[in-house]
Amino acid sequence: MKAKDSSLTPQNDFYEYVNAKWLETAEIPADKPVTGCFKQLAEEVEQLLMTDFEGYLQNQEDHPEPELNHFINFYRLATDYKQRDLAGATPLLPYLAEIEQLTNLEQFSKLLPKWILESRPSPFSLTIDVDMKQTNQHLFFASAPQLFLPDKTYYDTSNESGKKLRNVFTDMMLQLLKFAGKTEEQARKIIKEAIEFDALLAPHSKSSEEEADILASYNPQTINEFAKNSSYLDFTKIVTDLVGETPTDLIMTDLAYFQAFDKIVVPENFSKLKSWMVIVETRRLSSYLSEEIRQTAGLFDQATSGSQQVTKQEKAAYYLACHYFDQIIGNYYARRYFGEEAKQDVLGMVEKMVSVYEKRLVANTWLNDATKNKAIIKLNKLGIQVGYPDKLPAVYKKFITIPAESGGTLLSNALRFEHIRQMDMFARYRKPVDRLEWEMSPDMVNAYYHPFKNIIVFPAAILQAPFYSLNQSSSANYGGIGAVIAHEISHAFDNNGASFDEYGNLSNWWLDEDLAYFKNLAQKMILQFDGLPIGSGTVNGTLTVSENIADAGGLSCALEAAKSEREVDLDQFFTNWATIWRMKASAEYTDLLLTIDVHAPNKLRANIQPQNLSEFYTTFNITEGDPMFTAPEQRLTIW
Repeated sequence: MKAKDSSLTPQNDFYEYVNAKWLETAEIPADKPVTGCFKQLAEEVEQLLMTDFEGYLQNQEDHPEPELNHFINFYRLATDYKQRDLAGATPLLPYLAEIEQLTNLEQFSKLLPKWILESRPSPFSLTIDVDMKQTNQHLFFASAPQLFLPDKTYYDTSNESGKKLRNVFTDMMLQLLKFAGKTEEQARKIIKEAIEFDALLAPHSKSSEEEADILASYNPQTINEFAKNSSYLDFTKIVTDLVGETPTDLIMTDLAYFQAFDKIVVPENFSKLKSWMVIVETRRLSSYLSEEIRQTAGLFDQATSGSQQVTKQEKAAYYLACHYFDQIIGNYYARRYFGEEAKQDVLGMVEKMVSVYEKRLVANTWLNDATKNKAIIKLNKLGIQVGYPDKLPAVYKKFITIPAESGGTLLSNALRFEHIRQMDMFARYRKPVDRLEWEMSPDMVNAYYHPFKNIIVFPAAILQAPFYSLNQSSSANYGGIGAVIAHEISHAFDNNGASFDEYGNLSNWWLDEDLAYFKNLAQKMILQFDGLPIGSGTVNGTLTVSENIADAGGLSCALEAAKSEREVDLDQFFTNWATIWRMKASAEYTDLLLTIDVHAPNKLRANIQPQNLSEFYTTFNITEGDPMFTAPEQRLTIW
């Protein structure tokens, strides 16, 4: 436990009381916009692994595991900045030339299947993902492309941040295009046209708040209906070429965008589309080029986040290598540094938390028995994965790095890996879903619930102090990893997860009156956070509601589990809850998160949720009139 600041009181600001000394001394790394419990652990894991792999890089040794050895060889190419600097922008030029040589939309349409398999720029995205209504199979999904600015709200003419970021973006792209051999006049024309095309996309794209509504992203269309969205691109042939058969239907995640598609991707906008693709391709590949280009390409992200400098060279090389070998690296980390004793202990905590959750569902007073029984069935079907997966996806065996002495380059290997990954994704069409396959690497300090698979996953890297330690009290562990575990379980019953059944299928298993009552509680959770000030902005309660519901259920259930232990210390329980949310961030990053992050600001997560629990008041002698006091009738419990 970190020492609490005796000059502050829990009655006034619990987060500050617990974290004040850390906040006073913590320093944000120059190439990061934020530090905190999650970020510090992630940094420690990265440094540990980079140190391990440095030995292989320096000694030119082969690792006995082939997949890891190919990662090391690719990592070696990423760290060879001497060769990267010699090549400059040359590796990028053929890809820009292919875009610039396009003459019309018909030609572009014929090239698109090949381009999509290579992850080349496109004014729409096609992917294969789990069908929400039949989660044992994969379907096509069609989505809008990413905007230049972080969120569509930045395109509002009154948004000053949007104006500033657009200027930074313009200056950055001007430099990058000059590196690529463009004259100032040519570069400015490309940027102007690209920004004009991007502006055509924004009104029909989703905001982060809209993206947070999973159900709104499920819009089935037949292939014939989908094809009618464009008069100039042959959507039927494109999707058929990608999977070798003509799908009967697919899912539109951005319906409004495709309804406007035939007004955006038209011959009169073709030059703008080409310029937009030149910008997208330049940004996509810049991180694989020279150090000067890499540094320049990071200026926009630096301005967006408020970092003092772009990512350090050695970290950038590591991130590039990890991008394609993430689970290989995570598996190495977990098997070397994550003990079986800890895994079994955490599994026991998860099982206990599920048991607590079941008891709470049984005792629930606002659910009818029919809905309650369905909820318990879903809980008992919950898949639990801790530490690391039992097996890695077969696609990693195809990531064979061609070393420099055999003619391989950093970019040529990366693009080949990208093609392999895309081929693997499209090969999943209509194939069964592997419920055991992980979507997060074991070396990530994070956890997740997957609504379409009804599973919770806890990677090895988060299973360490202060979240969890065999050396911490059970109360501290429940306030840390216990609350995280119950948070992920709660996602099965948040405003999105509650729409999926025990198999992950989109299905209404609620009685009407129970669903109406739940929606009323969710609305109260929206109001509890909506408009709370942080930084220079306020919280969007609708954007953050699913995570806030999960936090409320997580902390409440973890508290019940902690109280069931023989030795319980609620001071340590709540203190560790506040500890795991400590965070220090730049003003720019704080404001960015208010716009795009589905999680509430960390300080509010630490402070608001305990106020809903009566034990918090008795533990820290919080009474009416104290800033941390919430009247009993305003305290909110959902699960």
